[in-house]
Amino acid sequence: MHSHDHGHATGNVLKWSLAATFVFVAVEVFAGFQAHSLALISDAGHNFTDGLALLLAWIGVYLDSKPADETKTYGYHRAGVLTAFINALTLVLLSGWIFYESALRLRDPQPVQTGIMMGIAALGLILNGGITWVLRQASRHDINIRAAFLHMFGDALGSAAIIAGAIVIRYTGWYQVDSALSILIGILIVWTAWGIIREALNILLEGLPSGLRLRDVTSSMRAVDGVLDVHDLHIWSLGSSTRALSCHVLIADVPPSKSDGILHQLKDMLAGRFGIGHTTVQFEHVGCAISENGCAMNAEERQGHRHS
Repeated sequence: MHSHDHGHATGNVLKWSLAATFVFVAVEVFAGFQAHSLALISDAGHNFTDGLALLLAWIGVYLDSKPADETKTYGYHRAGVLTAFINALTLVLLSGWIFYESALRLRDPQPVQTGIMMGIAALGLILNGGITWVLRQASRHDINIRAAFLHMFGDALGSAAIIAGAIVIRYTGWYQVDSALSILIGILIVWTAWGIIREALNILLEGLPSGLRLRDVTSSMRAVDGVLDVHDLHIWSLGSSTRALSCHVLIADVPPSKSDGILHQLKDMLAGRFGIGHTTVQFEHVGCAISENGCAMNAEERQGHRHS
């Protein structure tokens, strides 16, 4: 019950943070055009990436509570991943426009209204700093929330940079600072978007989850008492934070009661050490004739076949 309440509270925080962020993006775009500040418009694009991160985190919390059905037997984990991939591609195109406009501004600097720049950036610093502070506790235990936390923390730093840039422009009159800040923010957007694209593609192509090494998982499984060998090992991500595994495990010719104990040890180890919650383990006895196509078992040996 406590876990459900905690998830509900985190979902509410993400929902209101998401709404506030998108409202601020609209305000920042409007103010950017009013102040002729490309840095503000660029920062609005970066804030949009933060909104995307919050949206994905909220989707993750929501989908974790949504049960699988007859057609989506693994649930709806990939919906948020596909959305992230499409939006990240859009953000790369947005960054291309920012770089183009920045290059034009560097050759022909445009006057900017530093008062509006500082005011809007200060508002962004308060908003992003507040969201960062609220998410700090949940980010320690949830990698999904941690990604959103890092996005918001980075944008708080970006807002502080715009304030500093506006002060420099006000006292030096060097309007190129606005374009230079835009380029830096554009680079930050590309770096953030590329990370999302790479992770989303890895999940959609069912690659090895980031942070895992296949040999580490294999050696840990072989270290479990009763396990003689592991082969046909596959590990993939169902969503941004849900991992699955399937494999063949070679064990001695033991009764089902003992093989069940080995299975429980494997599952507990995989969940605790590697965060793999969905496992399918096929046991093969020593007498099994293993080939490239699997294991040819006789009728008696089929009794040793187990699925998790």
